[in-house]
Amino acid sequence: MTYEEAIEYLFTSAPLFQNIGAGAYKEGLSNTEALDAHHNHPHRNYLTIHVAGTNGKGSVSHTLAAILQCAGYRVGLYTSPHLVDFRERIRVNGEMISQERVVKFVESERDFFEPLHPSFFELTTALAFKYFEEEKVDIAVIETGLGGRLDCTNIINPILSIITNISFDHTQFLGNTLEAIAKEKAGIIKPQIPVVIGETNGNAEVKQVFTNTAAEKQSIICFADEIQHQPRETQLKGFCQEKNNGTILCALSFLKKKLSISDEAIDKGFLNVCELTGLMGRWQILIQKPLTICDTGHNVGGWEYLSRQLESTPGHLHIVIGMVGDKDVRKVVAMLPKRACYYFTQASVARAMPVEQFAEIAKENGLNGTSYKSVKEAYDAAKEKATENDTIFVGGSTFIVADMLESTL
Repeated sequence: MTYEEAIEYLFTSAPLFQNIGAGAYKEGLSNTEALDAHHNHPHRNYLTIHVAGTNGKGSVSHTLAAILQCAGYRVGLYTSPHLVDFRERIRVNGEMISQERVVKFVESERDFFEPLHPSFFELTTALAFKYFEEEKVDIAVIETGLGGRLDCTNIINPILSIITNISFDHTQFLGNTLEAIAKEKAGIIKPQIPVVIGETNGNAEVKQVFTNTAAEKQSIICFADEIQHQPRETQLKGFCQEKNNGTILCALSFLKKKLSISDEAIDKGFLNVCELTGLMGRWQILIQKPLTICDTGHNVGGWEYLSRQLESTPGHLHIVIGMVGDKDVRKVVAMLPKRACYYFTQASVARAMPVEQFAEIAKENGLNGTSYKSVKEAYDAAKEKATENDTIFVGGSTFIVADMLESTL
């Protein structure tokens, strides 16, 4: 079996949320527990940090991994979704899992897992946990896929739990109030394990959910947005990173009690996170002239920051944008800058909202633009129209950014 065949098998044999959405979601941990027992609970052989939240968990996970690498630890990093290559999801000290190891997993394990009919994410999580054991990592940073309580990463017993923030996303699974979503995310809080909450946005009900859960679990809780932190210079330039950095610094105050982490390692990790961990798609500058940026922000919480940041960009603003149909598209569209020229498009996944439908919603909100059937065509049109003093932004969906990076990398 070739790597391409193994990936095709994973993508087609197990439901992939990245492509089809709700049809891939499996509630409950029975498959995960069966896979974990089959592999003899590999995650028990290294330390873990568990990261959940609506937005920011990728940036927080990658930055913590970078800092721990700089502190001399061998670090596993499990994140999702991937942008260009499946192997981005599973890294050790920034290096992606090998193609050969992915092939070996499918070939050797399929007789066991096929009768279970696991989801793609259940299989990928099992592979990651086993791989980290094989690679003898000291610690692994584990990002949840969706939610927390029933997420298949929630079998680990971490040394620290982190919940970055709560916003509206995946409401069909997690609930349609912030309080309900917070309860699902709070499901990662473990007995007597400290938990860091990045931000509650002043929502008393959300804060109470976390406070109550921590009390039930006898866990120390820290609200990062209630602590004054010194500003950190960081490689990640999105406006949202100020909040993320506060979350990271609060997390480090706990981690330093168990691990040896110098200030030098912290500085180096913040300043080199992309090179150290392969992070992409966070206010990522692709070209300087015209200034060309992509960002995976895809919901209301993300666009609260992106809208403000786009207003500060130089020259005329050209926005290549599309979304997936299961997001709160109308609320996001209402937040988009009116001064921009738009290039409406759709990503190459089944979940993508048809460009005609997205363009209609955008035009109802007073946005002017033209529709294109692919991200590449939309970007090429923007590039042709923009002067070297303008700004081109590509985003609206993780999958729009993925298509952009695939066509330019």
